[in-house]
Amino acid sequence: MRTVGGPTDHVVVVGAGLSGLACALHLLGAGRRVTVVERGAGPGGRAGRVQLGGYQVDTGPTVLTMPDLADEAFAAVGDSLARRVELVALHPAYRACFADGTSLDVHTDGEAMEAEVRRFAGPAEAAGYRRLRHWLEQLYRAQVRRFIDTNFDSPFQLLHSDLARLAALGGFGRLDDRIGRYLADPRLRRVFSFQALYAGVAPARALAAYAVIAYMDTVAGVWFPKGGMHALPRAMADAAADAGADVRWSAEVSTLERSADRVRAVHLSSGERIPCDAVVLTCELTTAHRLLGRAPRRPVRLRHSPSAVILHVGTDRTWPSLAHHTLSFGTAWERTFDELTRSGRLMSDPSLLITRPTAHDPALAPRGRHLHYVLAPCPNTDVGPSAAAWHDLGPRYRDSLVAELEHRGLDGFADSIQEELVVSPLDWTAQGHAAGSPFSVSHTFAQTGPFRPRNLVRGLDNVVLAGCGTTPGVGVPTVLISGKLAAARITGGRGRRAARAALPSTVAGADDPS
Repeated sequence: MRTVGGPTDHVVVVGAGLSGLACALHLLGAGRRVTVVERGAGPGGRAGRVQLGGYQVDTGPTVLTMPDLADEAFAAVGDSLARRVELVALHPAYRACFADGTSLDVHTDGEAMEAEVRRFAGPAEAAGYRRLRHWLEQLYRAQVRRFIDTNFDSPFQLLHSDLARLAALGGFGRLDDRIGRYLADPRLRRVFSFQALYAGVAPARALAAYAVIAYMDTVAGVWFPKGGMHALPRAMADAAADAGADVRWSAEVSTLERSADRVRAVHLSSGERIPCDAVVLTCELTTAHRLLGRAPRRPVRLRHSPSAVILHVGTDRTWPSLAHHTLSFGTAWERTFDELTRSGRLMSDPSLLITRPTAHDPALAPRGRHLHYVLAPCPNTDVGPSAAAWHDLGPRYRDSLVAELEHRGLDGFADSIQEELVVSPLDWTAQGHAAGSPFSVSHTFAQTGPFRPRNLVRGLDNVVLAGCGTTPGVGVPTVLISGKLAAARITGGRGRRAARAALPSTVAGADDPS
């Protein structure tokens, strides 16, 4: 593995999102002096927090899987996730609601899920689920260390026995076809393939290897941090500060001072100059390239994942049909993905993720009130409406979403709203996200593994990238890994504590109290 050359005693980490904070903790654990600079007023990055009246609103991810990866970052400085954050294991992980009026609770416990599938679709599908679960576990084991939790220096690193193992498991076939080998019911197939959207690829075109995301969602467990998802980056920032990091808020980087092939200092817009031995950039790729003065050459332009419209609403009531996470599927499926990734049209029959964080933490809302988060995927601004078009389109689409929710059984949804915030590609663009998408570069084959933008910067000896735009990719687990991999480029991977086991274990003290 290539590492940063020369001295690395003092590292400046630009950005206090999950990747930057994970990187800082791993660097601190390896004995480096760390300064974290964040342009925002607090930690989180995409996993931020806004106050909406009396409601505490998470602005980014709402689903936490693989908490051991976060615990590994805390452990690097002798701390622990369980000491800092109270986690609740969600049972069910999701509730899937279908257009035909049926619903399915998605359990990560194998026996509970087998029983639920048997109730929902019969014994043959239950047996198919058991085979699918075994395949997902094998697929994860084949990928985690060699293809996900690794720094690539060359595509030739793929030439390993695990590659043959992955091929034998069908990892290079199509995701939808592979899931169909185990499950005939189209509703069940959706539950185990919708995750391809996280990777920015339709299930019919995605590699079966991307079913590793379904493993995280439906096998490894889904968790909720008390205080909301923002509690995780807040705790990581506190742990980094307690371990000696110099953390600067409202500190925007203006330029990088270069001499020959090294960055010698980071300059803030305030005029402050911070000398350094190495720099980790966790900002959006376009921002990193601007600071570096150039973008890497690629034979084909980077493709970005679909975007999303998010409706945050504080309401005076909730609905018993909603679990903590509810997947509300429309009738359409293949057409939906074509609209999102090819034709650039808004979903004519949307599938939605509805999250109700007050189900497990009522303190996120005023007494007697409820918080709901509705995510509707939409085309990014490269293939769909421009960012500017969303100025007028956003309010109209908001109204159509509210009407659709009422049509799907959330009676009185419109009248229940006390506070609301609508976030569209217009807002994502204003925040600096390329193509108006918070989900960064998609996971096509040409943008995955060693073909994804690498975390070492060609031509500069002491600059490393981290975050969802680089290795290994998008999502909370992979972003946490990204921070660790960036730190390893500086330290050689030699921290004070060994890495945790590849397969997740239950985090101590993280039982569901309900």
